[in-house]
Amino acid sequence: MTTHEQSTAAFWDERYGATERVWSGEPNAVLVQEVADLAPGAALDVGSGEGGDAVWLAHRGWRVTAIDVSRVGLERVAARAQAEGVADRVTTVPVDLFAEAVPGEHDLVTMHFMQLPGADRPRLYRAVAGAVAPGGTLLIVGHDPEGMPPEAGQHHPADMFATAEEVVGELGDALEGWTVVVAERRGRDAVQPDGRPRFLYDAVLRARRPM
Repeated sequence: MTTHEQSTAAFWDERYGATERVWSGEPNAVLVQEVADLAPGAALDVGSGEGGDAVWLAHRGWRVTAIDVSRVGLERVAARAQAEGVADRVTTVPVDLFAEAVPGEHDLVTMHFMQLPGADRPRLYRAVAGAVAPGGTLLIVGHDPEGMPPEAGQHHPADMFATAEEVVGELGDALEGWTVVVAERRGRDAVQPDGRPRFLYDAVLRARRPM
């Protein structure tokens, strides 16, 4: 299977449909760390998955547009938002980043662990950055190449992992005039699918667009 096939609606619909839950349901740790000092507004959650980040943001007063290639995943986002009483603050929109425009302008645009092929990253990152409103924040978090377990290569080629500095470089002049607040490798404790603990590094980019 190619890396592009792993980014299709068919792939993710099948993966979500095969199990009751794929992800933990908890918000990503870096999102919690980096959004704490931001006033709630309009947020775009890119690659929303099953909605852990989107619902967490909604509970904190954000109006969230959750986009994902998988309609099955988005159905889970909507169902969770309804169950937790924040459905009025979460809108789900199916979007294929490889073929469709990123919708709207938002005070916060957040994208976590969408491991993209290296050849496509600059174009897609720039499209995502273009959805940040003046004065808004872009938060991109991915797996840093440092310390990735050997088995990661079974699912993702090496070029799908980038450092924060590489992400800044790939965004290039799309960040002209922006303030790069954070561009760093950040460590965290994680748990492997078999339950064993592992220490991983995230590549964290937080940037603010000028007014």
